[in-house]
Amino acid sequence: MSRQRQSQSQSKRPGAVRIGGIVFGRRELLDLAAAWLALALAFTFFIGLSGSPEKLTAFGTLAPTFLLSLIAVGTGFLLHELAHKVLAVRFGQVAGFRASYPMLGLAIASGIAGFLFAAPGAVYHRGRVTAREHGLIAVAGPVTNLGLTMLFVPFVVVPGLVGDIGRWGVLVNVFLAVFNMLPVGPLDGKTVRSWNRQVFWLVLATAAALAGLAAIWLLV
Repeated sequence: MSRQRQSQSQSKRPGAVRIGGIVFGRRELLDLAAAWLALALAFTFFIGLSGSPEKLTAFGTLAPTFLLSLIAVGTGFLLHELAHKVLAVRFGQVAGFRASYPMLGLAIASGIAGFLFAAPGAVYHRGRVTAREHGLIAVAGPVTNLGLTMLFVPFVVVPGLVGDIGRWGVLVNVFLAVFNMLPVGPLDGKTVRSWNRQVFWLVLATAAALAGLAAIWLLV
């Protein structure tokens, strides 16, 4: 099936929605929204509670933190998954995001406990791809997060709300880049390393370096 015909067939699925030329299923949009909300809560608890679950009794004080998290996760997570989907479709795949609801619960619980495990789901795609195309689809997400990290950096020095958004944008995106490049389980890093070790180490080293700089600059 040609890429054009694949796109047409996806757009004719019941409940399909076209946004900016990209076709999403109704379930896919619900899964993206659920994962976005769950990850925003997870980051809120992870940073806002600082490993002290008893602070949950004063949840109202976390509301500003949650709003910042919602913005940062909205860019970092959603654009990460969109990068996977767009490239997969470009390579002739039928692709869509599916959330793992048990993993969403684990992400929230880990944030409360003082660490963060963020594997909310994945973009699943079907169709024939080469090893190179599969690797490029996988690396597209972390590379998107690295690009977003650099876009948020200039806002860090701006006072007030804009600076807060900048700091959250850097922290969330650099975390997602490093975490997803780990070469384990279903994470992107495992696929990228299997395809091209040079690309794997380049992206992972860049993400780790940015994470180190962010830790020194923003947290010390």
